[in-house]
Amino acid sequence: MISIGHIVELEVVKAVDFGFYLDAEDLGEVLLPNKNAPQDLAVGDTVGVFLYLDSEGRPVATNKAPKVEVGEFAYLKVVDTSSVGAFLDWGLDKDLFVPFAEQHRPMEVGHSYLVHVYIGLDGRIIASSKIDKFLDDEKPHSFKPQQKVDLIIANSTDLGYKAIINHSHWGVLYKNDVFQRLSFGQYKKGFIKHIRPDGKIDLSLQGGQETRDKYAKIILNYLNRQNGFAPVHDKSDPKLISELFGMSKGAFKKAIGGLYKQRLISIEKDGIRLLEK
Repeated sequence: MISIGHIVELEVVKAVDFGFYLDAEDLGEVLLPNKNAPQDLAVGDTVGVFLYLDSEGRPVATNKAPKVEVGEFAYLKVVDTSSVGAFLDWGLDKDLFVPFAEQHRPMEVGHSYLVHVYIGLDGRIIASSKIDKFLDDEKPHSFKPQQKVDLIIANSTDLGYKAIINHSHWGVLYKNDVFQRLSFGQYKKGFIKHIRPDGKIDLSLQGGQETRDKYAKIILNYLNRQNGFAPVHDKSDPKLISELFGMSKGAFKKAIGGLYKQRLISIEKDGIRLLEK
């Protein structure tokens, strides 16, 4: 079923002076104005568009891609405020509205906020910075350890950082697993590290063969710069490993284990050594 707030592929069924009408099934024929249409569009073509409501409450299409779709979270900047709420830049001509009642704290022009985008009771697309009410930790999920996921860094805690996983669940990145600077609203690729018995999700920024290959390359590059030797091994202090390579001790051990099996390095009492080919 086609609904507003999403990017969809629709067929052009009619051309008029001011634009094109698209077949949006249950929504009827939706206008794609000329200013928001690609060049050389013709009846019978299929075009990717984003659907939203105009000021009269009618569905309208644009080929501009918004920064966020309905059901997703995004970190957006306030461009205006009024007596009824705030307006965010989400990449379209018509700004995204946040009612006062949906502001976690009063929004200010020029500041950015993490918001959830959804359909309001009147059918219009609006946003809310009260993000907790859109994330239900009790909701079932099908995440698995080592699964690659999209993360939005939400806030910091004594344990580390809370992050939104795939726009649907909370997860935690622990401080001792983070070896880079993270900021509020930042988008990151991550991995499911562990799913606890209570359903809570632990995250990691490291995982999978792709990441192990990246870390192995970092270690090899370091060895090549240091005449083939590094005074660090699998028993070394985690802080030293982090300072030299920017990775956790666990990630380092996996990487050098792989390099050892490939006979690219030797692991000695006082460090690791690049083997001659």
